[in-house]
Amino acid sequence: MSAPVLSVRDLTVTLNLPGAAPRMLLDKVSLELGKGEVLGLVGESGSGKSLFCRTLVRLLPSRNMRITDGRILLGDEDLARASEAQMLDVRGGRIGMIFQNPTSHLDPVMTIGDQLTEGIRFHQGLDARAARKAAVAILHQIGFPEPERQFDAYPHEFSGGMRQRAMIGVALSCNPEILIADEPTTALDVTIQAQILQLLMDIRRERDLSIILITHDLGIVAQTCDCIAVMREGRLVEQGRKRDLLRAPAHPYTKALIGSHPSMPPPSTGQGAVAPKAIGTPADKPLLEVDDVNVRFAGTGSLFGGRSGAVHAVAGVSLKILPGETVGIVGESGSGKSTLARAILGLTPIASGNVVFDGTSLREDRAAFLGRLRRETAMVFQDPYNALNPRLSIGDMLTEVLKVQGRTPAADIPARVGELLDLVDLGREFAARRPRSMSGGQCQRAGIARALAVNPRLIIADESTAALDVTIQAQILDLFRVLKRKMNLTLLFIAHDLAIVRSLCDRVVVMHRGHIVEQGASAQVFEHPAEPYTQALIRAIPDIDPDKPLLPQAAREVA
Repeated sequence: MSAPVLSVRDLTVTLNLPGAAPRMLLDKVSLELGKGEVLGLVGESGSGKSLFCRTLVRLLPSRNMRITDGRILLGDEDLARASEAQMLDVRGGRIGMIFQNPTSHLDPVMTIGDQLTEGIRFHQGLDARAARKAAVAILHQIGFPEPERQFDAYPHEFSGGMRQRAMIGVALSCNPEILIADEPTTALDVTIQAQILQLLMDIRRERDLSIILITHDLGIVAQTCDCIAVMREGRLVEQGRKRDLLRAPAHPYTKALIGSHPSMPPPSTGQGAVAPKAIGTPADKPLLEVDDVNVRFAGTGSLFGGRSGAVHAVAGVSLKILPGETVGIVGESGSGKSTLARAILGLTPIASGNVVFDGTSLREDRAAFLGRLRRETAMVFQDPYNALNPRLSIGDMLTEVLKVQGRTPAADIPARVGELLDLVDLGREFAARRPRSMSGGQCQRAGIARALAVNPRLIIADESTAALDVTIQAQILDLFRVLKRKMNLTLLFIAHDLAIVRSLCDRVVVMHRGHIVEQGASAQVFEHPAEPYTQALIRAIPDIDPDKPLLPQAAREVA
């Protein structure tokens, strides 16, 4: 290992609340970061990853938290004991940070260029003209196609991937020695994720930059990092060189993380892919039919009152879903996945085409169609916290659904609430809990229980595991499998994580710019994709294989 640029020794952070015993949040964490090295810091939510990195720059999220022991050596300087004036030079100037959600961390009323030049002028002392020139050079380096023009654009004018690039630019604008990237790709599509990670690796090589990459995805770590440190409950449970740790993990928790990763399976050795066990036959009556559905949104307005033209969010989509099937819909943001789901449920009006649910047609009898959907279908949403009413306990939420449905006698509702909690493996004591006192995985289980309360025949899960850690993702996927078997559910699973879809779904539908570009049995599509777009998506999936290229040529061409 190269000489450490950062050395952390026995770092301990304690939470002190009035009237409560001190609680240790970081427990004697020690690690080193070499010059030009990429360190992957992995673990589930609540493991202390982000708190550790915020402690490095002395930005603890609460006044009740403080460093009670340890040293943070940046060169010869101990940041644990540095003054606030000294830390102002360290933050941004020597250690830069990239956050998970660029929308929340970029100033919406400042142009991208102003946000870049602000740090350049403060830390480098350049005048306005020189700072602009430096900022434009950074925009060019991080992949903005028209840096001179885009310098004056605002964050809302860019896609999520471009906003993340802008945040990387802000972090790099002060020429830091160390870059901390806190889950920088969690909310991004697989190809955009690969582009952002490749950008970080390119910048690391060009600037000899040291990077701490916080993530819960070991696939990302395997393809980008030199070393791995695994955290759990505020402790560093294992660390080592990437290949050694992935090949022979010593700690049971590390083994569980690796075992939970939904990596793509190796190609079959036979003549072709083996299709999953058939749920039905083509002669079976479909539960859901989508026939040439088009959804259009009005274009944006202009200064003189005109409109730029309709946006075709869904264009001529047709598909059939048989009873008991699990069908995955995949594609990047903007491909039309969620819009199609909302159109199926009657939440978004369709411009043309038709949807038929178990013989009831939207076009022929809209009222009857919507009535059946509300009685026999349910949806599970992406964000488990925002999808639940924070003012209601889980029991009250389920009771509300059961009362509205009107199929459970009032006297039987408490027992039914208990049954629903049992179905999703939540203890019955959770009936009295509110969402704020629950983890993300527990909230998502409560959301699934709410969906089951209507006794649905079809569940639409829209990115229902995207916000969860890898081990919690695996638990939720196992829960879906159990529920399908117990209740003969049909599942429409929307995701941009293709590895998850490959492991769960019988069939896969690939969408791109509102069109279905490919569909078929999951094994067949993933092992023998016919379309270049599908091939690019599959090749961009992070895998626990350190020898797999991060961003293959096919993915670069489509991106």
